[in-house]
Amino acid sequence: MKELFDEASNAVTDANQDLVRSVVERALAAGIDAAELLEKGFIPGIAEVGEKFENEEIFLPRLFMSSEAMKLAAELCNKAIKSDEITSKGVVVLGTVQGDIHDIGKSIVASFLAASGFTVHDLGRDVSPEAFVDKAVEVNADVIGTSALLTTTMKAQKNLEDILKEESLKGKIKTMVGGVPVNQAWADSIGADGYAEDAAGAARKIKELVGK
Repeated sequence: MKELFDEASNAVTDANQDLVRSVVERALAAGIDAAELLEKGFIPGIAEVGEKFENEEIFLPRLFMSSEAMKLAAELCNKAIKSDEITSKGVVVLGTVQGDIHDIGKSIVASFLAASGFTVHDLGRDVSPEAFVDKAVEVNADVIGTSALLTTTMKAQKNLEDILKEESLKGKIKTMVGGVPVNQAWADSIGADGYAEDAAGAARKIKELVGK
């Protein structure tokens, strides 16, 4: 069993989707629980990738490929888990803000969170503040995470905070901001609940926000 868990971890760190499929098939055939395979195999792998990225041992292209392998692993394992056995750790709405079409970092965050047991609603790119709020209310989200890759689109993150205050949702729904031009000072100035400079940090911070 340990060998399969190690293979699962290596499949993600090596960004090997063929190995991901093989490990899942063999683990299920051997009677290993899919949730346990995720927890003890694939998730430690993506955690290792996140640490290496933070330490600049690997770079964004490799992080993205491992994220795609992790996304596949989560999909395959979740299909094998009975719906009544799945307990979500929290509900997160993610998206790139209005006027911005970059979404690699946001997609990586979505993969990290989904693999860690969160229910993720990825709204994609060019999402208006109103759309974020509407979706968050619809799905009873714990956190709204927004990414802005241009200085000209950062204002959408502030607009989101303003709408949450106007609708008396501030505090009930936590907010997380990120993106290349975004920093902690900006997050503090607009009243966001969290900030991170990379995908692994964002996933970790969102876990903290949901836990509060």
